[in-house]
Amino acid sequence: METVKQRRPIEIARGLYLLCHPLPVLFHTIAVTIFALIAAWPTLIWSTLALVIGAHLAMQLSIAIINDYCDRRVDATGHKQKPLPLGLIRPYEALVIGLLCMVLMLLLLLPLPPIALLISLLYLVLGQGYNLGLKATPLSGIVFALAIPLIPVYAFVGVGHYTSLLFWLVPIAALFGVSLNLANSLPDIEDDSASRVRTLAVLLGVKRSLLVSTLLVLLTLSLITLLTVMHTVSALPAIIIPTLVLSAFLGGLLALFPTFYSTTRGRKIYFYLVILTGLLLVGGWILGAIV
Repeated sequence: METVKQRRPIEIARGLYLLCHPLPVLFHTIAVTIFALIAAWPTLIWSTLALVIGAHLAMQLSIAIINDYCDRRVDATGHKQKPLPLGLIRPYEALVIGLLCMVLMLLLLLPLPPIALLISLLYLVLGQGYNLGLKATPLSGIVFALAIPLIPVYAFVGVGHYTSLLFWLVPIAALFGVSLNLANSLPDIEDDSASRVRTLAVLLGVKRSLLVSTLLVLLTLSLITLLTVMHTVSALPAIIIPTLVLSAFLGGLLALFPTFYSTTRGRKIYFYLVILTGLLLVGGWILGAIV
């Protein structure tokens, strides 16, 4: 493992930045922010919103940081650009920072409704269980299917908004969660396979993972469309129609360019496109349903 004996402040700062997995954490933070704003509208209590968003951000940082700590030996051979193999951050420092983020999460959750604390603890258990070994098994898809629905549910209960819409959010977000798990695993599929890590994506392979992930996104879109058309969940046409049209367009992009997504760079773009599609689709649907 490479080390940096004398670390400059700029190297430590870069290491902390990389350790936090900024883009995935940013997308999770945007998601919980959107859901919390929708749930609280029009009566916005900014202090409550700050606690809801801050607690979730602290939890996501903890999961991201502990992920690198748990993967430090595998990353030493397969991911030289990561902060621990580079020696920018030392393993014990990453562990301490990850644990401190958990403590911060708990402190921020204390003023919120107790159910928000319970949901966050369940998400944390799933996230850290993923880090501690479940990610290397086909159960990783189930972890995502269970965890992703907790984000909008947490946002709603965190601001004190309880609605029957949450019932339909669970299966919809679960479908998207499995798709997100496959998309998230695709950029590392060769390294995982070489390390004998049996993720769901490794078992399916690149082509089938792309196919299944895309089909699940389209299935999520179809289910939301069906619920809207049947008026099972009523939604404002001015919001839901543009949402469905744009989501269908993005879903088409996911499906039309499998050759482009066969490269590592292409698979990373695919992953972020899946996230963007999910945020637009689920966020727009919820907004249209509660306005």
